[in-house]
Amino acid sequence: MQRRASKTGKKRDFTQIAKEVINIATGDTVLVEEVDTRNPHAVELSKLGASKGGKARARKLTAKKRREIARKAAKARWKD
Repeated sequence: MQRRASKTGKKRDFTQIAKEVINIATGDTVLVEEVDTRNPHAVELSKLGASKGGKARARKLTAKKRREIARKAAKARWKD
């Protein structure tokens, strides 16, 4: 299965990651938490629409189309 690229775009090896962990543990580097800047009302509204949309799509699909989608997903999942 393919892995996602990191959001920062940095490519680090094991030793760089280990050094970062040690620096955080010893207090040399401060771990910065990301702040969610999204509008909470918009996030809730989006969740409502997403849950309705998936159920509506499932009702609309035929058995044949569901099989095709599942087959395509399985191929992608087990692709080497």
